Amino acid sequence: MEHWDSYRADGSLAGCNLIRGNPIPTDLFHVVTDILVRHRDGSILLMQRDLHKLGFPGCYEASAGGSILKGETSLQGALWELREETGIVVEELEFVFRQVHKDAHTIYDQ
Repeated sequence: MEHWDSYRADGSLAGCNLIRGNPIPTDLFHVVTDILVRHRDGSILLMQRDLHKLGFPGCYEASAGGSILKGETSLQGALWELREETGIVVEELEFVFRQVHKDAHTIYDQ
């Protein structure tokens, strides 16, 4: 069971826990990260989703990412998701921008 920190739309901690699969209260969010891997030549890494994945099996996507777990910073979560989904290990990422969606703050990193 995944536990997430809850946030307000301004990015401040709301002080309660959210649990994957449970409804997210109105005006609360959790952090999700997407990482695009740009090669030195400027091309972007493209990945094929697992053929047995429930959502969009076998489709291609350009980002690695997922929900940031309770207690993690967006950077820690992004580094973990990048390693988990691609095997790529790095020490830093370049923050690109933040966008607020209905259910999540999405952190886009390079």
